[in-house]
Amino acid sequence: MAYRVTIDTDKCTGDGECVDVCPVEVYELQDGKAVAINGEECLGCDSCVEVCEQDAIEIEES
Repeated sequence: MAYRVTIDTDKCTGDGECVDVCPVEVYELQDGKAVAINGEECLGCDSCVEVCEQDAIEIEES
């Protein structure tokens, strides 16, 4: 199953929690914001969604 990762850059504060928690290294910080550089690797585990206090990440089945 494939997932689509969406990051609301207006909400993202760049704390890097999603980078640290992701088991497949989907995220990277660029210019102080999270970027889904490997979105196709997303497992849909929602770990990033759970740790994002800004509610800036959305994971959807594609």
